[in-house]
Amino acid sequence: MTRQALEHIIRASATIADDRDIVVIGSQAVLGNLEHAPELCLISREADVYPRNFPERSDVIDGAIGDGSPFEKSFGYFAHGVGPETAILPAGWEERLVRLENENTLPGRGWCLELHDLALAKYAAGRDKDLDFNRALASGGWLEREILDSRLEQMPIAEALRKLMAARIRRSFAA
Repeated sequence: MTRQALEHIIRASATIADDRDIVVIGSQAVLGNLEHAPELCLISREADVYPRNFPERSDVIDGAIGDGSPFEKSFGYFAHGVGPETAILPAGWEERLVRLENENTLPGRGWCLELHDLALAKYAAGRDKDLDFNRALASGGWLEREILDSRLEQMPIAEALRKLMAARIRRSFAA
């Protein structure tokens, strides 16, 4: 996905959900953080989003511009309407959201997960594609291990998952 595509999704989602503020909670939040993200981080054709003020309206977004919609057929990318509970995130993540607002997002404005919060959600999910995504960010110098370790301690998770995530973080920086 490109930043222009994400901006289009934000604009369309804001209009459909009648909510100016759209949270980008999935991998494509990277586009709100980095001007030149690693190619591996941009392979997704979907942006996981929800209306910040009306999260229950995410299904309207999914229905209108989601997978298999005319929107996707026209543009080659789509929105996946999700909820705030979709990702396991550290305390304070909402205060660290990165604003993406310009003439291409209006009438909407995007709120993208900050990179370290995004990476921690991906370490928690633990799928191969998530770990590859994080390795690309770590090897590119966009992630700081100390920040990840500190925020990991603030996550509302079982100790077994915390230890597994700590090991995944170590491996990302060892590569």
